[in-house]
Amino acid sequence: MAFVAAILIATLLIGLSKGGLGGPVPVALVTPILVTVMPAGQAVGIVLPLLMVADAFALWMYWKQWDGRQIRLLLPMAVLGVMAGSLLLATLSQHDLLFRRVLGAFTLLIIAYKIGSGWLRTVQYQPQPWHGWLVGWLSGFASALANVGAPPFTAYMLLQNVSPVVFIANTTLLFAIVNALKLPGVLLTGVLDLHQFAGILWALPLIPPSIWLGRKFVDWVNPKIFEQLMIGLLFIASVALLLSQPK
Repeated sequence: MAFVAAILIATLLIGLSKGGLGGPVPVALVTPILVTVMPAGQAVGIVLPLLMVADAFALWMYWKQWDGRQIRLLLPMAVLGVMAGSLLLATLSQHDLLFRRVLGAFTLLIIAYKIGSGWLRTVQYQPQPWHGWLVGWLSGFASALANVGAPPFTAYMLLQNVSPVVFIANTTLLFAIVNALKLPGVLLTGVLDLHQFAGILWALPLIPPSIWLGRKFVDWVNPKIFEQLMIGLLFIASVALLLSQPK
């Protein structure tokens, strides 16, 4: 029952995020929740099919509304980042306690990003190609390692002054590609196996209505209050991960 409840919450959070509520913060909470019912490596792997199904629906909603120039700048280094993150994931997944603490540190970084994201909008920014290369690598690496690649990408896009639709479409396309590239790594390293995948097939049909709820909740829920709630939960999760004890 604990596993089923964790998957249900993970599915809802992914849908809310892909539907536009809370940005990357709800997705960042998914892996810490799943870590409460399974090893950290398996938690990272089992999220991937849920993300990929959500990506398919999000791509349909924002098809061809992205900025192809930005994607072409970021993608090559994102591919290299996915490769590096997958290799480290294969190693850390064998050391559950260490991996939990790494996840806790990543979670704290996401909180720091959210606290400072408002300041980014005020920065006088001069774009350079290497900024995109660095962000592409960081996003691919963090996504492959812990499913938390969105914060560096989101910070970068905030500095580009693009429209909200292009912002979301760029995020959707880049991470749909990144998540697809992660699949061979999680299968080859055994972080996700077919038995685990079969165990969450029942949750996949819940993703479209969760995305719909995310779109509706943007109008029904105060986004700032929701974001503050998510940040509070992220802080609790990060402390729990950092203070994990051997089993």
